[in-house]
Amino acid sequence: MGMYEFHGWFGIAESAEEADTGSLSEGLADLRVRISEIHWATGGLQLAAYNGEYFLTANGLMNRRRDEARELESLLEYVAGRFSGAWGLLYERSDDFTDPPGPGSFRVRVMARGAIQDRLDPFLSPCRPTIED
Repeated sequence: MGMYEFHGWFGIAESAEEADTGSLSEGLADLRVRISEIHWATGGLQLAAYNGEYFLTANGLMNRRRDEARELESLLEYVAGRFSGAWGLLYERSDDFTDPPGPGSFRVRVMARGAIQDRLDPFLSPCRPTIED
């Protein structure tokens, strides 16, 4: 098995109309606890506020896809379920992805309105020759 790389950002909102419908601070406290329980040697998660809006970022580069991928997937499922207005993208690639997208391409996980869908990447894939020789 080979490397696993991911980069993502997610806006946190309780509904598609309003970021805070009354329980955002409790939800953010819960999210902070979940983030604090995740420890990756070569990756990280950050929850930060910009101009009053909260964003979760995730970045990592591991030698192989293992616990980190499962923990990240679980966290994103929590975010989509708890914050039904959350939106964002996760770009990930892995040498052990099966078709599609396969080992030489990125998969894009799109979060919108409480749902996560997998999409094929039209920008950086196939990695060879688009970004690598």
